[in-house]
Amino acid sequence: MSVTVAHQEADILERAFDASGPEWSREIAKAFLSTKLSAADVSRMNELAAKSQAGTLGVDEEMEIESFRFAARLLEILKLRARTTLKRVNSTPPSSA
Repeated sequence: MSVTVAHQEADILERAFDASGPEWSREIAKAFLSTKLSAADVSRMNELAAKSQAGTLGVDEEMEIESFRFAARLLEILKLRARTTLKRVNSTPPSSA
């Protein structure tokens, strides 16, 4: 996946999860906020980043690091939407029944 394609995909997904879309429940928002990459994935990302800085990434590793960047960006988008949802939910006064 090229960097341009990854950025385009991330932009499309960001628009799909735009905060003006349907409201998420508090539970869904909290679930997304608790989601994180595994320790093994973080370690691999750091390893690839070091190789990238050293200029020693192979072609397969370049594709792998782009996949990690895309996944991390998607997770950022989902967490932003979750924080926006919780902010909105927490600032809305309870409805009286």
